[in-house]
Amino acid sequence: MGIVVNLDVMMAKRKMSLGELAQKVDITMANLSILKNNKARAVRFSTLEAICKALDCQPGDLLEYVPDEEV
Repeated sequence: MGIVVNLDVMMAKRKMSLGELAQKVDITMANLSILKNNKARAVRFSTLEAICKALDCQPGDLLEYVPDEEV
């Protein structure tokens, strides 16, 4: 599975909507939604930093490594 973005979990913990976070981070709701739904292939450190600042969290709170199951 690889890297999982737990943005929705942190947003729920902070009781913050997608629109509110998008405004604080200065990113489009569409791009934030891509991150939230684990469709992103990359994220800029500056974006990650802004999200962490807005949600008052650490990068490890947002990103999780989930290894692929062995066949």
